[in-house]
Amino acid sequence: MLVFSKQNLAFLAVPKTGTTAFEMALRPRADIILTKRRKHLTATRFHNKVAPFLADTFDLTVETMAVMRDPVEQIRSWYRYRSGPRQKGTQASTNGCSFDDFVQAVISDDPPPFAGIGSQFNFVTSGKGKVLVTHLFAYENQPVFHTFLAQAFGEEIVLKQKNVSPPANAPLSAPVEAKLRKARAEEFALYDRITAAGGHLVTPVG
Repeated sequence: MLVFSKQNLAFLAVPKTGTTAFEMALRPRADIILTKRRKHLTATRFHNKVAPFLADTFDLTVETMAVMRDPVEQIRSWYRYRSGPRQKGTQASTNGCSFDDFVQAVISDDPPPFAGIGSQFNFVTSGKGKVLVTHLFAYENQPVFHTFLAQAFGEEIVLKQKNVSPPANAPLSAPVEAKLRKARAEEFALYDRITAAGGHLVTPVG
């Protein structure tokens, strides 16, 4: 999570949406940086904890920005990441697990450790499903986010690939995809709203 006082912006890092690359590019411009276990601070926690602190301590009210990824691709990125050598031999490893099996574990009532990945929808919304991020961008439409950043910071933001998930064969069968779309209908609907808005959904948060 990064806060930029001059731009009145905060960047919320949704996991597996290229956040490390954005963080590394934007970090030199940030006034407040939360890393490690606090890097992926949710929108709810930001509005409940950080926003009041910024207002009380610095008289600063910021808009928030975050990136959402196609839900299937975001889960596939988790699968690939957990198939890598860093996870091998741990409870988080997906070695020996097909992508179909992984998806079904993710949407099960009690996901095992390797499938406990949370959801993008829960990350950017309140417990009642209200969007809590001012500017939501579609990962698959990168130029739109790059243009927004260039306008906000007055210069082009150059990204370098970081923390890229290792390659892995991860086909998803139609029946399992249908189950996923039903289980995470709200997340797919929100992502569709972002794409329908041209890759940048603006939601006044008050």
